[in-house]
Amino acid sequence: MPTSNSDEAHAAGPAHASAASELPPLAVTMGDPAGIGPDITLISWLNRAALALPAFVLVGDAELVAERALQLGLAIPIERVSEFAAGREIFARALPVLPVRPAGADQSLIVAGIEQAVLAVLERRALAMVTNPLTKSALNPAGLSYPGHTEYLALLAERFGGGPRPRPVMMLAAEELKVVPATVHVPIAAVPSLLTRELLSETIAITAAALRQDFGLAAPRIAVTGLNPHAGEDGLIGKEERDLIGPVLASLAARGLAVTGPHAADTLFHAAARRSYDAVVAMYHDQALIPLKTLAFDRGVNITLGLPFVRTSPDHGTAFSLAGTGKARPGSFVAALRLAAEIGARRRAGLGPQRR
Repeated sequence: MPTSNSDEAHAAGPAHASAASELPPLAVTMGDPAGIGPDITLISWLNRAALALPAFVLVGDAELVAERALQLGLAIPIERVSEFAAGREIFARALPVLPVRPAGADQSLIVAGIEQAVLAVLERRALAMVTNPLTKSALNPAGLSYPGHTEYLALLAERFGGGPRPRPVMMLAAEELKVVPATVHVPIAAVPSLLTRELLSETIAITAAALRQDFGLAAPRIAVTGLNPHAGEDGLIGKEERDLIGPVLASLAARGLAVTGPHAADTLFHAAARRSYDAVVAMYHDQALIPLKTLAFDRGVNITLGLPFVRTSPDHGTAFSLAGTGKARPGSFVAALRLAAEIGARRRAGLGPQRR
C-alpha cells in the first residue's frame, strides 16, 4: 500500500464496526480533484477486503477517478451507478461512482457533489457522509459566501432538513483521545474575545449529546481546559478561567453534566489523566489538535457534531504535492469510513447509551 510521511495524509481509526449488510452504503465526496481525495479513495477500495471496509459510493467524476487510477498504476474497475442502493452489491467487484449533476451552470462539480451526498443521507438513501479534503477556494469558485466545508454543511442541513441551521462542532477522534476545540480556524489573538458563555455552554452540551448518541456513553465525562498557562493561577496569569470558564462549568454541572475544569492543558493529556474523561473541550485549535496528532498522528478522524446527519472526514488536507504520486496514506480516510458506518448504524438502530 502506498505510504508517505507527510503530515497532510494521516491514518486509521477509532472505530471498526461496519454497518449491517442491509444498510445502505456510505456517500463519499471526491474533495478537491487536484488533491489526494481520489488517491486515498482508490487505494482504500483496492484494499477493501483486507481492511473489511463498509461499502461506499463515490460521488464525483468517474473519468477523473479513472485517470487518477491509471496515474497511480492501479488496475481498478470503476462502475457508474444511478442510485446509492446499487453501490452495495457493486462495491465487491468495482468502485461505484455516482456522477455529479450540477444544478446550474454556475454550480461547481465540488459543490454539486456535496449537496447530492447530504441529500442522500437526509433521505436515508446513504447511511452517512464521508468528505474528502478540499480548500475553501475550491468550495467557492464563484466567490460564494461559504466560509468553509463544515459551515456549508450546516447551511445544507437547514436548506434540505427544513429546521433551523445547526451549530456544527468539530471533534477530532482517535482510540486514545477525543478533542473538541471551542474556537477553530481563528488567530490566537482573537480567541479571548470569541470565548463567550454561550459558545462554551453550547459546545460542551453538543459534545455531551454526541458522546451519548453516537458513542454510546450513558454518562459522558468531559474535561475542559483553561485558556492561560496553569489555568490562569487564580487570576495571576489571566482571568478567563475565573471569570468565564469556571462559572460556565459550574452552571453545566448544576444541570447534571459531568464536566471538570478548567484544567491546565499541559497536564491534561498524559495516559493517567486520559483515563479520567471521555473527551476534552479545549479553548483553541492547537491546544486540542497538538495532543491528538501527537498521540494518533496517522489515526485521527474529523467528525462534525451537531448535524442532523453523520459526517466524518480524514484529519488532513488536500496534500496537492502528493496527488498522483502513490505516496498518500489512506489510513485516516479508512478510519473515517469505519467511524461513519459505526455511528450511522447506531443512529439507524436507535441504540441508546450503554452503561460502562
